[in-house]
Amino acid sequence: MPAASLLPLFGSAVGPGALGGPAGGGAGGGGRKAAGPGAFRLTEKFVLLLVFSAFITLCFGAIFFLPDSSKLLSGVFFHSAALQPPPPPPGGQPRAPPQPGGGPVAAAAAAGGAGSLERIRADHERALREAKETLQKLPEEIRRDIRQDKEKLLQDARGRKEAGGPGLPQRLFRQPVGAVGQEPSDPAVRQKRDKIKEMMKHAWDNYKRYAWGLNELKPISKQGHSSNLFGNIQGATIVDALDTLYIMEMKEEFKEAKEWVEKNLDFNVNAEISVFEVNIRFVGGLLSAYYLSGEEVFRKKAVELGEKLLPAFNTPTGIPWALLNIKSGIGRNWPWASGGSSILAEFGTLHLEFVHLSHLSGNPVFAEKVMNIRKVLNRLDKPEGLYPNYLNPSSGQWGQHHVSIGGLGDSFYEYLLKAWLMTDKTDEEGKKMYYDAVQAIETHLIRKSSGGLTYIAEWKGGLLEHKMGHLTCFAGGMFALGADGAPNDRTGHHIELGAEIARTCHESYDRTSMKLGPEAFRFDGGVEAIATRQNEKYYILRPEVIETYMYMWRLTHDPKYRQWGWEAVEALEKHCRVDGGYSGIRDVYNNHESHDDVQQSFFLSETLKYLYLLFSEDDLLPFEHWVFNTEAHPLPVLHKDDGNKEDDQK
Repeated sequence: MPAASLLPLFGSAVGPGALGGPAGGGAGGGGRKAAGPGAFRLTEKFVLLLVFSAFITLCFGAIFFLPDSSKLLSGVFFHSAALQPPPPPPGGQPRAPPQPGGGPVAAAAAAGGAGSLERIRADHERALREAKETLQKLPEEIRRDIRQDKEKLLQDARGRKEAGGPGLPQRLFRQPVGAVGQEPSDPAVRQKRDKIKEMMKHAWDNYKRYAWGLNELKPISKQGHSSNLFGNIQGATIVDALDTLYIMEMKEEFKEAKEWVEKNLDFNVNAEISVFEVNIRFVGGLLSAYYLSGEEVFRKKAVELGEKLLPAFNTPTGIPWALLNIKSGIGRNWPWASGGSSILAEFGTLHLEFVHLSHLSGNPVFAEKVMNIRKVLNRLDKPEGLYPNYLNPSSGQWGQHHVSIGGLGDSFYEYLLKAWLMTDKTDEEGKKMYYDAVQAIETHLIRKSSGGLTYIAEWKGGLLEHKMGHLTCFAGGMFALGADGAPNDRTGHHIELGAEIARTCHESYDRTSMKLGPEAFRFDGGVEAIATRQNEKYYILRPEVIETYMYMWRLTHDPKYRQWGWEAVEALEKHCRVDGGYSGIRDVYNNHESHDDVQQSFFLSETLKYLYLLFSEDDLLPFEHWVFNTEAHPLPVLHKDDGNKEDDQK
């Protein structure tokens, strides 16, 4: 009998004080010490003897006087198997009815009642023996037994959860519209798309050959590469590439990636991770892999990881930390971020994934956490209607008034729009926040160069820095995607704005020697769309320009976007492809390649996926049914009736 099951009998003798709980210890709990059996007072010993005497009398009285005693004792007290009626005699003749007055005891005796009584006595003696052993234990031993019992219960519950038990609600998988699409009807387009699929195979095969199970590949050194953004979590490229493999119908590669996730993807690590990066790459990748394939392992892993990220929100305001030790639950912010502030693009880029985590787990806590972020933001005054990049999670006040639609700010605005779209355009709060922000961006940040190029500057305390980052180039696609809901009949204006940003970003590519864009480019000192500083001339296989081409193609079908996309393919093949995969470039203005020796996981997740979609038909991941997270992981639109027809039962 577990020690824990005896505790109610010893309420006064083995209470919190004896067990060293909050009321225990020398000073607390009335000064009771937990030194051993001798700690029981004489009156308590006498009470215990009375209790056990009554218990023994009850047991023997039940055996000899109660009419159904064997069933009572075996079935209730000792959980022995209930006595079964004797089997019918050979030949299939019916059993004789019980004799009047015999009762269950007589029937049991006829079938070997003596053996049953022996079992009862043995069970009774064992119970007494266990009780005596428990009384002789030190309080520390009793606490240890209780702890072991709790751990066993937790392990059992964990095991049931792994087996698809009560941990997650069962749901009938229905593949959303557009998970697979038609072949391009134009043979030339089909040939280009096949080339992009071959690029994916080259990147994947080399990752598998030289860095399998690690986060990323060093294609020159032909070995693994790991970033401290993921702590000790491994397999970033595998998880990031799952949905790309699926939509490209690379079935064998998808199968081996899924098997790795099942057997090797482990979040029980003692390490500090970037909440933002782990969310967009791992949580986003697992969610989209589930929605595309229906494989339950991806849903379970996504929710498991989401739960491990929840302690990041344990701040006075609920604005999450940037960095989190996922074992201890201790968080902090980047030391360089404006006096320990959280970053807008990081805490503002959790919404899509966390809403889907609530949808798939049935646990509203994920959605509640991200909705609280909006409450905090809506209480704050915005300088000129703009959102600064830094917010202190303790005070709930802005840090430095630095505003950017590129790094540190970018995907916050993207997620406002996509939150509205993902709810089938019912999230009116997200919609208002997005269009209000766009109006402020147009007023204070968007400018036109003397050469006619539209760009988005950065705002620092009211002063503009006429610089635009490669990351900012996503905004062309964002403006076009949001054009349909623009207020005051400004749909055409937003499409035009997206097209102008796309043109500017294409110029930033076209004005380099390698026809690949720099990390940032400027519009001052007589230059336009050119990087002037050495630390801004690199290209790390980024996707944002191609992302905008894809959106602009889907929304306008202007053939120049496919032309520009193919120019990027040719440049990637000429300058970034190496024997061991694809590498970034240190200086896109130099005629001779200097590779950085990193194949980023987002090259497989975003750059190649957007290129593939650019040369696909519109029925593959159509915008009315899917939104892409900021790592290009497709998540389905949650239609109004999804909650009512919840795929609850298989």
